[in-house]
Amino acid sequence: MHTGTHSTAHLPQEAGGCCGHHHAHGEHDHGAPSGGASPAAFTWRVEGMDCASCVATIDKALSRLPGVSGVSVSLARETVSLDLGNGTSTGEIEALLGRLGYRAARLASPATPGAATPAEPRRAASPSWWATGKGRIAIAAGLLLLVAYGVSLADARLADAAFIVASLVAAAPIARTALRKAVAGAPMTIDMLMTVAVIGALVIGAVEEAAIVVFLFSVGEVLEGVAAEKARSGIRALAALVPQTALRETGGRLEGVPAEALAIGDVVVVRPGDRVPADGVVLEGRSSLDEAPITGESVPVAKGPGDKVFAGAINAEAALRVTVEAGAADNLIARIVRLVEEAQDAKAPTARFIDDFARWYMPLIVALAAAVAVAPPLVAGGDWMTWIYRGLTLLLIGCPCALVISVPAAMASSLSSAARNGLLVKGGAVIERLAGIDTVAFDKTGTLTVGRPVVTDIVPVGSRDAAGLLALAAAVESHSSHPLAAAVAARAERDGVQPPAASDVRALPGRGMEGTVDGTRVFIGAPPFAAERASPDDALRASIARLEGEGKTVVVIVAGAEAAGLLALRDEPRADAAEAVAELGALGVGSLMLSGDNPRTAAAIAGALGVEARGGMLPADKAAAIGELAARRRIAMVGDGINDAPALARAHVGIAMGGGTDVALEAADAALLHDRVRDVPVLLRLSRATMTNVRQNIAVALGLKALFLVTTVVGATGLWMALLADTGATVLVTLNALRLLAFFRRA
Repeated sequence: MHTGTHSTAHLPQEAGGCCGHHHAHGEHDHGAPSGGASPAAFTWRVEGMDCASCVATIDKALSRLPGVSGVSVSLARETVSLDLGNGTSTGEIEALLGRLGYRAARLASPATPGAATPAEPRRAASPSWWATGKGRIAIAAGLLLLVAYGVSLADARLADAAFIVASLVAAAPIARTALRKAVAGAPMTIDMLMTVAVIGALVIGAVEEAAIVVFLFSVGEVLEGVAAEKARSGIRALAALVPQTALRETGGRLEGVPAEALAIGDVVVVRPGDRVPADGVVLEGRSSLDEAPITGESVPVAKGPGDKVFAGAINAEAALRVTVEAGAADNLIARIVRLVEEAQDAKAPTARFIDDFARWYMPLIVALAAAVAVAPPLVAGGDWMTWIYRGLTLLLIGCPCALVISVPAAMASSLSSAARNGLLVKGGAVIERLAGIDTVAFDKTGTLTVGRPVVTDIVPVGSRDAAGLLALAAAVESHSSHPLAAAVAARAERDGVQPPAASDVRALPGRGMEGTVDGTRVFIGAPPFAAERASPDDALRASIARLEGEGKTVVVIVAGAEAAGLLALRDEPRADAAEAVAELGALGVGSLMLSGDNPRTAAAIAGALGVEARGGMLPADKAAAIGELAARRRIAMVGDGINDAPALARAHVGIAMGGGTDVALEAADAALLHDRVRDVPVLLRLSRATMTNVRQNIAVALGLKALFLVTTVVGATGLWMALLADTGATVLVTLNALRLLAFFRRA
């Protein structure tokens, strides 16, 4: 719900252009607010922001107002947040944004980084390009140019007048925007350069070229807006997965309510074919849910009582009753969207360098253009019209539009593509670090392994068979919640073995379990404790040694005073773990496993996966090992985000295997929502592809600049060719960056 006064000065979206002063997005402290009252936080949704120039212009304009502090402009979220004290009203803020050419709507809740925005309305689909202010200007400029050519063909005497009218009418909105930005403190913008170039061209008589330049510039602005919207659309599609309505149980009946109105503890019914309206836990019912829209997992996941479900998942089979565990602003999708938007606002080192470069590059180009225009005529007696024309051309070709967007366009596409496929990366800086990784260290339990032990071997003794031994063990272990006991019970259920009843069952802490089955006292425990009750024969000892040598945990079942047999259990490697390690090797990246298990167990698991192992490590030991490796390698640590937090923090990049938990989303630099080890090499390939894309973009931008700067000075290219090259470079860089949106279709 929007509150506050909306600006009535809603101009066409003329604001734009990617040149001018740039700086990192985020919060900028512009001094304490005036007056003694405590400042209040406000946030506006701002339409029309397409590039870093928009961010810089808005930031400078707002920071000059009395009582305004803490300005934070987010290009990805299309929001402006600030603290407002005495001296300026919200209406004045909206009026200023309107005068700059942006449409502002105040939100009822501040959209500060990482904060929930429950009152923020769901954003409607953006209009088509021809319905935007920039689109209308481009269409008008094109029609005026066609009319001017028509007039020139009909009567050559009216040609100049027709092109002058076309230039002035089409350039008027651009000039207004340039003046507004200059008044706001940002004179070095592409709008101002365009205004100067068009006026100069008209003065020296290059009227046809002036009209062409305005049209090409307008087309470039439209393409810039389309590209920005394309980068945002992937994240908006995620947010749109959550249904707008839900069926809530109230007083024994169902009522349709807005999904945003659901509160923690509410019970909702999800019918077959419906999307889950909120994160929660299944209270009643069993069904399969399609979570592909959220995590990319193609196989429906079976859900029953006690299982977590995520907003946006599609219920495939039967009705479920679900207890809501998170509000609309805190569900998994909302958190993913916030994290990715924050990541897109967090600049990579390369992007910060480009922005710093643009700060001194623009004044240098303006000075160089002025020198080219006046120096040859003054010093060498050159023709004034010729050299002014070349100076104006140099002014246009020198604009660093393509260069400035080369990095953020690629990073935004990469981060959006990754998020839509269950890979969360916290910013361009992490992408850059990932691209340089040469070693990946893995935690074992829950990362390279599934984190749940399973029974791998059943070795009966004497006349007992495997099913009888398993039934005997399950009879006692079914009374315990220990992971090993749960594994025995699960194996019995899987094999269709029905255990007999057990009585007088008790746990022997640190030793095992015992109980009475069919009148016989049964003990289940580790070999040393079992040997106190029944001495194993040589064959059983050999089996124990062999299985422990394979890295398995062995328990012995003693019935009465005799060893009845043994079970071997192991936390098995994930199905894709060996494949992931092999893929890393193909990328030239080494792999290392860090485990708290005994070295023999760790070595057995590592041997099967083809990875180096270090066992017997406490969390502090893992952190120390990562610190030592990070001193000589570029290392990433992959863990569960809880026990491995110290090691994750010491690595150049910490990657959490998460499944959507808070820890996975917030404890590391990146999170793998699929819980798939193979996503680690995928993430490295994406980061490398992104940095290759960035280098290509920079090469295109600088290469075309260098070429046309030379041809302009020697007179080989003119105004419209200069702007065509600049616009062309911007289009090429943008299209190249958008290729990253299709990375997972090619992977």
